[in-house]
Amino acid sequence: MKVAIIAPLVSAIREPQLGGSQAFLSDLARGLAGRGHHVHLYAASGSQVAGVEVIDTGVDHEALQATIYRASGSAAATGSGAAESAFAGVYDAVRREAYDVVHNHAFDAPAVTLATTAGAPVVHTLHLPPAAAVADALRQAARRDPPPTVAAVSAFHASAWRRAVPVDAILPPHIPTGLIGWSSTVGDGAVFAGRLAPEKGAAEAIEIALAAGVRIDVYGDSYDGEYTREQIDPRRADPGVSVHPGVARTAIWEAMARAAVVLCPARWDEPFGMAAAEAQACGTPVVAFRRGALDRIVVDGVTGLMVAPDDINAAADAVTRATDLSRVECREHAERHLDLELSLDAHEQLYGRVTGAGIGVAIGG
Repeated sequence: MKVAIIAPLVSAIREPQLGGSQAFLSDLARGLAGRGHHVHLYAASGSQVAGVEVIDTGVDHEALQATIYRASGSAAATGSGAAESAFAGVYDAVRREAYDVVHNHAFDAPAVTLATTAGAPVVHTLHLPPAAAVADALRQAARRDPPPTVAAVSAFHASAWRRAVPVDAILPPHIPTGLIGWSSTVGDGAVFAGRLAPEKGAAEAIEIALAAGVRIDVYGDSYDGEYTREQIDPRRADPGVSVHPGVARTAIWEAMARAAVVLCPARWDEPFGMAAAEAQACGTPVVAFRRGALDRIVVDGVTGLMVAPDDINAAADAVTRATDLSRVECREHAERHLDLELSLDAHEQLYGRVTGAGIGVAIGG
């Protein structure tokens, strides 16, 4: 099958990745290619994915920074013109090829609207919480014949989006557990890995670790400059707090495997929870706020401990208790339920359904 994957253009798809959706697209493209599909990944200039044919869209991701999604609201309207121009060029290139399916992962209204011209069945995976402009674009696209297929990344995520638009399938962004080293030995300290933005909870992770009396390593690049300056920079000198820039995923996995616990104190309803999935693959228990899909990724009391949202003291207590959890069970849960191969199966099944190729039946919500 010949597949066009449309990446978000707000960053290059290369290490260190901007976020979980970018990391997953790298895994998805490589995994589908490894299964014998002909994959073209349309991405911003500078993207690199080993073993995948990356189509340079000619887009400088810096020119689209105004369109970056903010959890406090959708992207700034001032960037809509730049996004429309960028995706118009992408779909011009797509139409020059004969694809069996076009799979869009960009969370931009123009990426949805312009996909109606792709000349092939279209799938949209929505990696982020509902946003009005994207929902409007999806409703307009649904009036076309044939309408696009819409996918969410978890059952929780699908339920949130279904209040705005129909959701046809769930395509979870699972992780390549076979590439992730792990340790059965109880580690030391805590790790937080994620973009430095209010919704991911880096500042709360620091507070939790300090309250628990353990050191913490924070890995992530600034996504929200004001948040980083006000909430993270003042803590860099605190004893036991080490703030690192974003690093390659292999380095993150090594850090997680050495830790006693990985903290995921999300301040939003997490659509999936890739860091929590990766932590378990490393054999490391997770302490998380019970938000969004996290309580489906983490097995409370088995592979981690879930506490009420924003309860720093309960999370600090959970950090102490998490060392009693089985690291072997963490790893086994990731292998059985969170492995990339399961996601590749779901993608192949959905592609088969939308193209009539008979590969299988898509996993629905």
